[in-house]
Amino acid sequence: MLALLITTPATAQTIAITGGTVAIGDGSAPIERGTVIVRDGRIVSAGAGVAVPAGAQVVDATGKWVSTGIVAGFTRLGIVEVDGVSQTDDTGANNSIWSAAIDIVPAINPRSTPIAINRVEGVTRAIVSPSAAATMFAGQGAVIDLGADMNAVTKPRAFQFVEFGETGAREAGGSRPALFLQFRSALQAAQAYARAPTAYDGGNSKNAILTKADAAALVPVVNGATPLLVHVERGSDILAVLDLKKEFPALKLVLVGAVEGWTVAKEIAASGVPVIASALADLPDSFETLAATQSNIGRMKAAGVKVSIGMINDDEVRMAFRSSQYAGNLVALTKVPGATGLDWAAAFAAITSGPAEALGLGSEIGSLRAGRRADVVLWNGDPLEITSAPERVWIDGVEQPMETRQTKLRDRYRTPVEGNLPKAYER
Repeated sequence: MLALLITTPATAQTIAITGGTVAIGDGSAPIERGTVIVRDGRIVSAGAGVAVPAGAQVVDATGKWVSTGIVAGFTRLGIVEVDGVSQTDDTGANNSIWSAAIDIVPAINPRSTPIAINRVEGVTRAIVSPSAAATMFAGQGAVIDLGADMNAVTKPRAFQFVEFGETGAREAGGSRPALFLQFRSALQAAQAYARAPTAYDGGNSKNAILTKADAAALVPVVNGATPLLVHVERGSDILAVLDLKKEFPALKLVLVGAVEGWTVAKEIAASGVPVIASALADLPDSFETLAATQSNIGRMKAAGVKVSIGMINDDEVRMAFRSSQYAGNLVALTKVPGATGLDWAAAFAAITSGPAEALGLGSEIGSLRAGRRADVVLWNGDPLEITSAPERVWIDGVEQPMETRQTKLRDRYRTPVEGNLPKAYER
């Protein structure tokens, strides 16, 4: 796993992107007339007054913006092709005997259509999660890059995903008390497995709550080696989840969704637990989101919560690129009387370094700091403006193609000639 995490492309190319407005992605303000230096797939330096190395390939970014690539905070990119067609949907395993042990990596298809669509919109990395199906535990998610090659996985088994709230209660038998009992029992079973793997009877006893494989998969979770992403929305549910750390202090929790997070923001901030929140969810669509407000993220940030943007239950299969629009809307909220948004730097960090740091990958991805993977986007304008678009994208220092199935169709039929038309269209 470590080898997969630190490997970079075999390239000796040095690139200097000069003269643009540089957005590092670490929460700092944009730097005018800055320079970004890339060597061997890594960031060497980024900022003002940076010298251009001799022999570097120079990219003139004057009048444009240069930023780190967007890190999509919660998606199902690459594991679904066509909604409603079960053969192309690998998000959940409804009939499986396994849950926590499921590893999403074998399902990731780098040639899935949404991968290219999001890449040309500036998304360079994505957190990809399975969906809960047979139990509250969905399985092990991954962090991927969106490069135009078949080696997509940045970090496999990067986290465990679990459903709490209304969905988790349904999967646990119909109530929140049953949900929390099942969760505690599962983690206690994982602890028992860790103490004596050969003695664990999971799968052999009808009373066992976890199979051996599931128990083994939860050992790094209960030991704090693997983050646990918990989908939870209601304020009281959030407090109940945070309270679990009293019994399992090593848990490395990350809250996902958290539509009512603002109602318990002080408690979240005090816990130090990061949040990958839904942005601009301002209308309740369930009983657990009655306190929904578009100011949720802004209020949590103001209270000291480490918050970033995710896309759970928001067409996360294909629309991860909307996160830049959401971040821009949060900036606009600062100008709305009575609303609470984010300043530009904080909003951009919420879609770059924020998700990366939530999963413990801030030293690898999510910013243009020295030593990070060289995921760089050259924009024709402010990345958080809806009218702006990427002109060039680099992932691990490798320039990516800026075409998709849609752009190919556009180019083919924009000015069609007889020979390029399908037979049915020939005149």
